Amino acid sequence: MTPARALSDAVGNVRARFLALAGWRRATALVLLGAVAALALPPFFILPLLIVAFPPLFWAIEASARLRGAFWTGFWFALGHFTAGLYWIAHSMLLDPLRFGWMIPFAVCGLAALLGLFVGAAALASRAWPQPGASRAIVFAVAWVVAEWLRSWVMSGFPWNLIGYSWAAFDPMMQPASVVGAYGVGFVTVLVATMPATLAGPNGRVLPTIVAAIVLVAATGFGFYRLADATTETVPDVRLRIVQPNIEQTLKNDPALRQANFERHLALTLETPGFDAVTHVVWPEAAVPYLIERSPEVAEYLRRAVPPDGLLLTGAVRAEPVDGAVERIYNGLAALDGTGARLATADKFHLVPFGEYVPLRGLFPFIAKLTPGDLDFTPGPGPVTVRLPGLPPFSPLICYEVIFAAGVVDRTDRAGWLLNLTNDGWFGISTGPHQHFAAARFRAVEEGLPMIRAANTGISAIVDGWGRVVERTRLGEQAVLDGELPVALSPTPYARWGNFPVALLFILALGVAWLLPRRPR
Repeated sequence: MTPARALSDAVGNVRARFLALAGWRRATALVLLGAVAALALPPFFILPLLIVAFPPLFWAIEASARLRGAFWTGFWFALGHFTAGLYWIAHSMLLDPLRFGWMIPFAVCGLAALLGLFVGAAALASRAWPQPGASRAIVFAVAWVVAEWLRSWVMSGFPWNLIGYSWAAFDPMMQPASVVGAYGVGFVTVLVATMPATLAGPNGRVLPTIVAAIVLVAATGFGFYRLADATTETVPDVRLRIVQPNIEQTLKNDPALRQANFERHLALTLETPGFDAVTHVVWPEAAVPYLIERSPEVAEYLRRAVPPDGLLLTGAVRAEPVDGAVERIYNGLAALDGTGARLATADKFHLVPFGEYVPLRGLFPFIAKLTPGDLDFTPGPGPVTVRLPGLPPFSPLICYEVIFAAGVVDRTDRAGWLLNLTNDGWFGISTGPHQHFAAARFRAVEEGLPMIRAANTGISAIVDGWGRVVERTRLGEQAVLDGELPVALSPTPYARWGNFPVALLFILALGVAWLLPRRPR
C-alpha cells in the first residue's frame, strides 16, 4: 500500500466515524468543532486546529441529502464558533447585571445564531455546487468569505473575528492583505483548512491538498518579499504620548468618580518623565467625561495636557445644540491646542447597536443602551480626513469602526495615518481586546498606513504600515507609551481598489473549481 493510499484510508476512517453520528449527536459535534476553530483566533492562534475542525464540517455538508441539511450543518458549526469567540460580550452586561444581565443569553447566543445564518448560507451554497470533492472545497472557501463580507454590512454590519485574523501572530501571512484584504487571507485560510477533507476514501486524492499548501507557501513567500523592503522610518518632528489609564468600566461609569478619572489622564500625561519631548498627546475614547463646548473651565483644564506648541487628541462626547436642552449627542474625537481651543472634531460614524443606540427603538422600548444616558448617540459623517498643524492628515476611527475593511479612510482624500481611539474596558480581561487589536493591525496592512491606537485599557500601540507592532501596552495595565509616528507607505492595491482584487480572486477560484475534472459522488 502506498503512503498516499494509507493516508486516504486513515482519513476515510475518521470521516466514516464522524458521519456515523446523527441527529443531536452530530449537531453537538459540529458545535464543539466550531468552538475548537475559535482557538485559532486571537489571542490563541492555534492554527492547526482549523485542520481539525473544517474537514468534518465539509464532510457533513457533502453528506447532506438536502440543501436544508447543509444549511443547518453550517449553522451549528457557526453557533459554537461565534459563541466561543464572542463570549466576552457578556462582560459588558455584567457591569450592570440588574439592568442588563437578562440580556446575556440573547446577546451572546443570539448574536452567534444570527451570524450562524451567514455560515449556514455559505454551507448551503457550497452544497448546491454540482461538483463534489476539491471543486466544492474551493467553492466552500469562497462562500465562507463572501458570508464574512455580507455580515460586514447587513443590518449595519458586524465583521468581527474574520477567519483571516488567525494569522495576526505571523507578520508575513498578513501581507497579502495589502492586495486582497483580510477577506483574501481568509479565503486561503479556509481553503488550506478544508482541502484535507478530500483525502478521504477510495476517491481521495493527495494532489488538491498539496496544491492548497503551495498556495499557502506562495502567500507566505509574498509576505516575506514585501517585508524585505520594510523600514523603520518615522515622521520628522512628531513624538506622540499615548495614555492608557486602565480605568475599570464600573469605575468609569460611576458619576462620583468622574473627576478622579479625568485627573488620572492628566496625571499620567504630566507626571510621566519625558513630557517636554512630546509634541502630541493622545487620550482614548471618551477620556473627557464632560461636554467641553458647555464647560469653558474644562477646556481650560485640558490646556495643561497640551505640550508646548503641540496638541491634545482625545476621545470626547459632544452635544448639540451648544446651549439649552441636549437634542443630539456624538461620540468622537476632539483636538485642542495650548489655548484650549478646539481645532477639530470628528464624530463616530459607525455606532454600536445596543451599545450606543437601540435599533428599532419603537419596537423595543424596554431595552436600554449599554452606555450611560437615555439619549441615543447620533452618527456623524465618515470616514473623514482631519488636518491639524504639525501632523500628517489622519483618519480618526472610534472604537469598533476599525473592524470594517475598506471603510476606514476617505477614498477621495487619503490620510497619512490611522488614529484608533477605543475603550476596551467594556470587554474586561478577555479575548475581546486581542481580537479588536488584530483587526486594527489588518487595517494598517490593507491601507499601507501606520496606526496609532489609544485604549482606556489594553491594547494601546504604535503599528506601522506593514502591520508590525512597533510598541504596545499590555491588557489591564496602566501605561504611557511614547514613540514616533511611522511614515505612510505608497497606496497599496487594496487601498486603491478596495475589494475589487478580492472579487477577481474569487472569480478565478470559481473558474478553477468549475474546470476541475468531474468525479463521482
